[in-house]
Amino acid sequence: MKFPRKEKDRTQELIDTIDACSLTELEGIPLFPALEDNVTFLKHLFSDCSDFVIREFKQKNSVHAIAIFVDGLIDTKEVNQALKALMILEDGDDSIEVIEEDLLPVSQIAKVDDYKKLLQAVLSGDTGILVDGNAEALTLGIRGAEKRSVNEPEGEAVIRGPREGFIENIRTNTSMLRRKLKTPRLKMKSIVVGRESNTNIVVAFLEGITDPQLVEEVSSRIAKIDIDAVLESGYIEELIQDSMYSPFPQVKYSERPDTVAGALLEGRVAIFVDGTPMVLLAPATFWMMLQANEDYYERFQMATLVRWLRYLFVFISLLTPGVYVAITTFHQQMIPTTLLLSIAAAREAIPFPAIVEALLMEIAFEALREAGIRLPKTVGQAVSILGALVVGQAAVQAGIVSAPMVIVVSITGIASFTIPHFNAAIALRMLRFPIMLAASILGIYGILVVLLIIIGHMANLRSFGVPYLSPLAPLSVGDLKDVLIRSPWAELQKRPSFMGIQNARRMDAGFAGGIERDKGQEGVQGNKHSNEEGNS
Repeated sequence: MKFPRKEKDRTQELIDTIDACSLTELEGIPLFPALEDNVTFLKHLFSDCSDFVIREFKQKNSVHAIAIFVDGLIDTKEVNQALKALMILEDGDDSIEVIEEDLLPVSQIAKVDDYKKLLQAVLSGDTGILVDGNAEALTLGIRGAEKRSVNEPEGEAVIRGPREGFIENIRTNTSMLRRKLKTPRLKMKSIVVGRESNTNIVVAFLEGITDPQLVEEVSSRIAKIDIDAVLESGYIEELIQDSMYSPFPQVKYSERPDTVAGALLEGRVAIFVDGTPMVLLAPATFWMMLQANEDYYERFQMATLVRWLRYLFVFISLLTPGVYVAITTFHQQMIPTTLLLSIAAAREAIPFPAIVEALLMEIAFEALREAGIRLPKTVGQAVSILGALVVGQAAVQAGIVSAPMVIVVSITGIASFTIPHFNAAIALRMLRFPIMLAASILGIYGILVVLLIIIGHMANLRSFGVPYLSPLAPLSVGDLKDVLIRSPWAELQKRPSFMGIQNARRMDAGFAGGIERDKGQEGVQGNKHSNEEGNS
């Protein structure tokens, strides 16, 4: 096949200048009209790539074409059907427009005219079709990579609620959200991040509810990320948060479609990252981290009681070791005499001060917890439970730590398990150590100083412009119905006002309490008897 000299020169020039490059460097480089030039360039670009397939074939009218795809990312049967349709082209049917509109039995087809768009689609699992004499190509959405089945997420298990969780495939995840919110107002903006990974990211929100400025801010922060690869949503979380040095998470994540749908209905934004089941939710507040989706599925009385228990255990998890160190070191007069004698007897043979005891036990407990997570599931639980019992008992018998300290550390560990979200529990576990150190130096006063610093930091913290302690600080009385307590659904008529949402009302005001006002079934029976008496 003869090619114009200028095309060959241009192909060779590209081959000479482009060796190993990312897709970003291919932006603006158009496809060649001559198929041989495209094949030469692609073979040079993907040399030593055994999974990149260039399938050359000839159409019935003797026009040459190629199909390019990545082995393992495509549905082989669908590709075979598409190639079969292309091989029976008649004379004059070799234009991309005719192939796209009349011949290919594929529902998702896109036309591209440069190498970046073509290879970005192919490396994501699409199949590219290039026909000789056309400076455009088609990408066929016939992906078929292996993926994990949809199961209940282990980190967010519930007694009552849906038993499905997100997986690593972004389109499966967005479809699960779409099944929860069957509305055209659910919008999904696509962004590609990562020079080498070219990770697909989807920003989802509800139009007419979510603040457009929030959507624009989230999208712009993600679009500004310039990094070689995004392998998990944690990359995005850390790169878009307001304060990178804060121990508190400013973006919440979840594996549950119902949790994400509930957050979108409150005016938040969801960030899907391809390759991970964790979906980010922004903006986040501290109180979100202490709430579970099951709070909204059980009766409000029980949900309120459980929330109060969580708030109590947050303080226990954060302060108990520090308070014990402060009291036994500086403020023995605060302990009842009988209890003081018992503690003194237990610590009589201990060679270390209380702070050293606390640090030893806390570090040992954290090590056992980490070991239980990293080990295989079949032995992880046994190691964490038996290890804590054996190490604690052995340490007491050896006279290294006292029995009261083992009790305090155990209560603290149990309290930290009641926090629904792992990243919030991590923050409290980290802050426990400076509180213990301050308690060993200044006693209760040291604990108060560190607490004031922590509260001041949280009050100054923002998540995409939303105060971290909202709606408690700044105070929004109406929004406390879903923070200090979990009010009945009939009283949660409005969405959180501190979010700056467009449509504040989520429930018809006339519905609230309507059944109770009508006295339910009793009212129906009363109306029935009244109608019977009137008819008689």
